[in-house]
Amino acid sequence: MDYVDQAKRVFDIEIRALELVRDHLNDDFSNILRIVTECRGKVVVTGMGKMGHIARKIAATMASLGGPAFYLHPGEALHGDLGMVTNDDVVIALSYSGESEEITRVLANIKAIGATLIGISGNADSTLVKYSDYSQVFPNFEEACYLNLAPTSSTTAALVYGDALAVVASKVYGFTETKFALFHPAGSLGKKLLIKVQDVMAYGEDNAMIQQDVTLKSAIIEMGKKGLGIVTVVDNEANIIGVVTDGDLRRQLEKGVDVYGLTVDEIMTKTPVTVKHDCMAVEALQILKEKNISCAPVVDKQNKAVGTIRIQAILNKGIII
Repeated sequence: MDYVDQAKRVFDIEIRALELVRDHLNDDFSNILRIVTECRGKVVVTGMGKMGHIARKIAATMASLGGPAFYLHPGEALHGDLGMVTNDDVVIALSYSGESEEITRVLANIKAIGATLIGISGNADSTLVKYSDYSQVFPNFEEACYLNLAPTSSTTAALVYGDALAVVASKVYGFTETKFALFHPAGSLGKKLLIKVQDVMAYGEDNAMIQQDVTLKSAIIEMGKKGLGIVTVVDNEANIIGVVTDGDLRRQLEKGVDVYGLTVDEIMTKTPVTVKHDCMAVEALQILKEKNISCAPVVDKQNKAVGTIRIQAILNKGIII
């Protein structure tokens, strides 16, 4: 037996099932989409067995794309979790046969609660479809299982149908990258769109800052205490006069200068690159990389020095470009 060919057979069967479902989509999908996007409560997705796993994933995808949704285990629903469902909710029930016992036993109660019921099934004459206010009936197709019994093509079709419903619904909601980031704060995109310079900069006692006219020795001490690789030189009103970096210090020491005699004004960079405190961290990272520097002073809206931003601090947050 050629196992690779057998594996390809599974792919082919399930792809064919998806094509059949895709070509079978009609106004039933549009009606279900309208009910979901006009829902005043939450979308509750339920299913048992393999379809239960699919239902859980569909609910998670809907929630992450702007549609409040959660998964309800039908077995737990029979023992009190139906209390999570209200008459403002839409319940999407998945059962390819439409006769899963745990599903059919909760249908009457869902109707009594007053929630709108959507049935997803492969059996137009099933109990699920008969109870449903709206339904999507899949066309006949072959399961990829050799016995044509184990849920394979049917679960794949339900999964992709749920993805289609969630994705198109997100379009209706006007879901944006910013909203996606709000729901995915730990993800790369979320960090890029939510984390600002002020969230990762060194400030207060952790920031390296000195007054103008102080000695080079004072700059060395301040830089050593704060460990930022840069000291911001300011006047009495926190306006930036310049910066002294560890590179500047190293070059001066190599020349054998008198660290007691020189002032920072004599060696500092007087027009340093600065970054706004409310700038996105990913934008600051781009600026620092383009200027080929590892850190820069941070200023507020009045251009007063308020901190220092370092490339490493941004990278430590998982933000990359």
